[in-house]
Amino acid sequence: MTGPAAPAPALLASIGVPTAARMGALGRRLAPLLRAGDLIVLNGQLGAGKTTLVRGIGEGLDVRGPVTSPTFVIARIHPPLGGGPALVHVDAYRLSSPAEVDDLDLDADLDRSVTVVEWGGGLVEGLAADWLDVTIGRPAPVLATGLATVSEPGPAGQPGAGGRSDPGDEPRTVTLTGWGERWTTAAGSVRARLIGVPAGHDRLR
Repeated sequence: MTGPAAPAPALLASIGVPTAARMGALGRRLAPLLRAGDLIVLNGQLGAGKTTLVRGIGEGLDVRGPVTSPTFVIARIHPPLGGGPALVHVDAYRLSSPAEVDDLDLDADLDRSVTVVEWGGGLVEGLAADWLDVTIGRPAPVLATGLATVSEPGPAGQPGAGGRSDPGDEPRTVTLTGWGERWTTAAGSVRARLIGVPAGHDRLR
């Protein structure tokens, strides 16, 4: 007798982000699409911009800050300042197994919070039936055929506009992959908000 089939992944967007400032702005744009119960698995090398993205999500959710790296405390809960969900921010860098994740009791807050886990790949996906994988990496010279890649727009709507680059800024590519019915259903909204693909004009499938 076999268990339930694993959810199929759905590629939602691949977005070019030129600066740290634009990474934070991307988090603020993503935040309104999130709701209590959402699990975000955030991956990327050291210095990729993971915490910067989470800081933007926290600002967009209007939670109590500041949102900083929780490396030494592993998890922080940021209560909402308004009527939205709390933000649970986890750093799983020092965790080595799902059993250690279980010890954190993240599922106790999952239903009423947006939970973002840095370095969570392979460790926390079992906490929920649906999750959003967000991977930050350096831009690849060639991307898969049919994948729409859009630079994060500045205030004027021009790709990459708005704000000077900080010293050490490097371009990043943020890839969002949804797992499960929650993100299959929300795919159109994600693409419309983050890369401007209107409903019925899906260029990513």
